[in-house]
Amino acid sequence: MAEYTVLVTDDDQDIRDGIEIYLKNEGYNVLKAADGLEALEILSENEVHLIILDIMMPKMDGITATFKIREERNIPIIMLSAKAEDSDKIHGLSVGADDYVTKPFHPMELVARVKSQMRRYVKLGTYNEQQSKIAVQGLVLDQESKEVTLDGESVKLTPIEFKITELLMANAGRVFSIQEIYERVWNEPAYNAENIVAVHIRKIREKIEVDPKNPRFLKVVWGIGYKIEK
Repeated sequence: MAEYTVLVTDDDQDIRDGIEIYLKNEGYNVLKAADGLEALEILSENEVHLIILDIMMPKMDGITATFKIREERNIPIIMLSAKAEDSDKIHGLSVGADDYVTKPFHPMELVARVKSQMRRYVKLGTYNEQQSKIAVQGLVLDQESKEVTLDGESVKLTPIEFKITELLMANAGRVFSIQEIYERVWNEPAYNAENIVAVHIRKIREKIEVDPKNPRFLKVVWGIGYKIEK
């Protein structure tokens, strides 16, 4: 496999070293940081394809680091936390994380999440310019460059937001249930997926709609799910 780089950020050295062993066994290059500030420094000097980011850390916590990262980068972020409540997961996702793993976790579960996120982020296959673009009115999604524009202006989406938008735009007019969106985008069974999907839908609306309360593109079909209007 091509070598991709994962940045593992956790203030517990044993956790960093353990994750590194499993990721290297899968062929990934691994960089490590002990806090959010060190992670930002490493990002500024290296090409990183995915970040594993603990929430509770000294100097700079994972939530603050995610805010900083999202100002410039859309690479996948998997958050780690000992907190398992849905409200904590939703908060992590709402600030820009793409996935959330609760401690303690099995290392192979985390590796599976890394692979899943990497497949969404890294360009697979080749596209010509005509095939790679999906357009719905003034909203254009480029599957090759992973870029979205609205009336010619760039829209910054996280990898998960991009994948949801891509799914809905590629099937414009079709209604997808929350469970189906989760299973198609996250590639795992939908368990307590309502709040997670709703958070991402809200963030997408804030980015692609002039008036999110009266959406032009992303519509809710009450009691059924969501669709991109043709």
